[in-house]
Amino acid sequence: MEVCKSPQMFLYVLLCCVGVVHCYGNGLVSSVCGSMTPNHGSNSAQTSTAPFTVTADNTTFKEGDQITVLLNSQPGDQFEGFMLQARQVGSTTSIGTFNVKDSNAQLLSCDGASRAVSHKSNTKKSSIQAKWTAPTSGQLGDIEFRATFVKTASTFWVGVKSSTLAYTGTSATAAPTVPSNPDCGKTKVCFSHPSSCDPTANTGCYFMAVQTSSNQSEMRIEMFGQADGYVAIGFSDDQEMGNDDIYICGKDSSGNLQVQHAISTGKTAPTILSLGNVTDIKTTLMNGNTINCSFTSRNAISTRSRATSTSEYYLMIAAGPSNSQGNIQIHSNKYVSSTKANLQDPSQVVTSAEEFPAIVKAHGCLMLISWMTTGSIGMLIARYLKGVAKDHGCCGKDFWFMAHVSLMALSVTATAIAFILVFSYARDWSGGAHPVLGCLVMILSLIQPIVAAFRCEPNHERRFVFNWAHSFIALAIKGLAVAAIFTGLALFEEYEEDGWMLKVMGGFVAWEALIYVLQDLNLRAKKKGNAMRPETVLLVLFLLGNLAFLIALLVGIGRS
Repeated sequence: MEVCKSPQMFLYVLLCCVGVVHCYGNGLVSSVCGSMTPNHGSNSAQTSTAPFTVTADNTTFKEGDQITVLLNSQPGDQFEGFMLQARQVGSTTSIGTFNVKDSNAQLLSCDGASRAVSHKSNTKKSSIQAKWTAPTSGQLGDIEFRATFVKTASTFWVGVKSSTLAYTGTSATAAPTVPSNPDCGKTKVCFSHPSSCDPTANTGCYFMAVQTSSNQSEMRIEMFGQADGYVAIGFSDDQEMGNDDIYICGKDSSGNLQVQHAISTGKTAPTILSLGNVTDIKTTLMNGNTINCSFTSRNAISTRSRATSTSEYYLMIAAGPSNSQGNIQIHSNKYVSSTKANLQDPSQVVTSAEEFPAIVKAHGCLMLISWMTTGSIGMLIARYLKGVAKDHGCCGKDFWFMAHVSLMALSVTATAIAFILVFSYARDWSGGAHPVLGCLVMILSLIQPIVAAFRCEPNHERRFVFNWAHSFIALAIKGLAVAAIFTGLALFEEYEEDGWMLKVMGGFVAWEALIYVLQDLNLRAKKKGNAMRPETVLLVLFLLGNLAFLIALLVGIGRS
């Protein structure tokens, strides 16, 4: 046979087959958490009784209980791979969390937590031991442990069940209808939005309270707010998201409230941590979207700290939707305290920082007016309307020139005021592209009138130098201003999913480009002797569209 003549080829084929058979030898099979079915080619699960068993050391459980689970094989049988989960009877979603000390087992992330156990290698095994911890909140019921056993790549059993464990606890422990607001300033540090709002009277109130022990080894935390998915509170060293210690109270895949511990990573989804030493969890979900949770945490606050004090933090509240799997999405509401709160000093008043103060909004509005309206119209007039009302004006100057100078002077003045306002507020360099672009716009805006003041006469042989320089600087200012507006609007919409103001600005840029194209076509037609002169009509049309876009953006900034 040919194979006998080519032993190297035979060995190669054999090795390829081994690779296929053991492609999940490391047990990292989170992709099949739901089905628990190995991806072993065309092989299907056995229908016969499995020579393996799943047993628990108890027949009942309640919130927070720990159950020891054993996977065993019958004499003469062993398994290479496995996956173990706990599920409510009749459910396809894993619940609870596992811990393992067995050297042949590892934790596996399912549904966002360590809710499964799997093999670490394809060595033969006769038994595995794991410890399961029951959830501390949510609508619980009877459970069973389910396991997949892989004897070989072609021989495996899926959904081998333990005996049912009866749930003997109470239904989801209810939190107080509202947090105990009267204790704020006495025994608890409280933060809310609007400031000092009362959850007992205002369901639109977002509220958190922290009551700490004398050495801050224990905290009683309460949170309240309206959201489609979750409410979260955080402890931070600054007023920006990133490296913050977070607790989340949100709906899981079954619509029940659960408490999670996490660390934020900036603008991406936070990293879910082990819940740790959290007890006495109480949750209430009212009207499907009013979330109320309280619990006691003995976890140390970890912000990967840049702070000098271990008891002073900015307080954060965020709320937003969750997906069908219970994973939180980008928040729709976010509130940060204006100052750091000392968790050991309940007497202090913690107020909400305004995300965009009036002075910042004024800066944005002035820049929009300058470079969307007055600047744009001034440039349009200078380029296309020199022939309109020629020899009509004042002080020997044509109308177009007076209009151009007046509009551009307004633009430079408004830009300077906007520049001064934002720097007087920030008193520092905030970083990022936006301030760089703004400074360039300001510098060129001041250079432009200086260059114009020293221009030579229209008939001078070197007048073309000024014309080219003036046009180039104007084009640079326009481009930089548009970029500055886009980056500025992005800051206003940093946590908005739809980004509608950026889309409006994009529409304006397209509208302005269309008007320029039409004006250019008209200019070429005039040079060919066409009698049509619709420059003024196009200008009025541009002004009307311009005002529509401008008003929409001004309203958006005002509401930010």
